[in-house]
Amino acid sequence: MKRNANARWQGSAHDGSGALTVDSATLKDTPYSFKSRFGDGRGTNPEELLAAAHAGCFTMALSLALVNRGCHPEMIETKARLTMDQSNASWIITTIHLETQARVPGLDGETFARVAEETKVSCPISKVLNATVTLDAELLV
Repeated sequence: MKRNANARWQGSAHDGSGALTVDSATLKDTPYSFKSRFGDGRGTNPEELLAAAHAGCFTMALSLALVNRGCHPEMIETKARLTMDQSNASWIITTIHLETQARVPGLDGETFARVAEETKVSCPISKVLNATVTLDAELLV
């Protein structure tokens, strides 16, 4: 499986602007800029998209892991909170904290926490990151 994305940028890093497009057209000429990345400008940014990818990957993987254990989740919702810090003259993504809540009939909290932790480690996006990934998992009743 291969996935493709395209970034186009015009101008300087601080004053220019760009657009992101993916083959599925979910993003099509989606704007991004220095202000949307490091300030409060309109548009998206790579870190926001990475956080969305991580939340989506983890949530789908958790659903699969639960189903493979004979559990059938009614709902899973995950927030990914990405932190990027400046180190010397460069920026680095240092952590992504996942907060997940799920409603899974017949499942106890201890088992849910264990499956969620296993999923955090095995999720493809977690594996590709050179950042600390943490998790809070809450089973709803």
